[in-house]
Amino acid sequence: MALNRSKFLNSVAERANASRRDVEHVWENALGVIQEAIKKGEDVSITGFGKFKQKVTAARKAGLRKDPFTGEMRHFAARPAKKAPRFLPAKQFKEYVGGGIRSLPKLNTRPQALAADGGKTAKPARLLLFQSIKE
Repeated sequence: MALNRSKFLNSVAERANASRRDVEHVWENALGVIQEAIKKGEDVSITGFGKFKQKVTAARKAGLRKDPFTGEMRHFAARPAKKAPRFLPAKQFKEYVGGGIRSLPKLNTRPQALAADGGKTAKPARLLLFQSIKE
């Protein structure tokens, strides 16, 4: 059975103890950033997961060429240049899926409560830490 988008978002929301709506908002924006970067020709590397990149296939002129399968000369049609997205999984991801690693490292991130303006006026974590030490 495949993990579709809806089930994926529900699983992430449950695992992160966050609302599905917040997870969906972050997911949509993350995909948008990755897609725009790949379209521009930039690589997107996510440590421990993999690398997204753009593969460019060069254009080819029409003409007579040797067929690599039969060895005969034949006419090949012109082909325009193509761009396609590619994903290269990271070594850690391949090892985990292949069974070489039994568990992934513990998550060390914690959510920060966002203010109504999207967290722009929320105090940085270090200020909150110092305030709790002073008290």
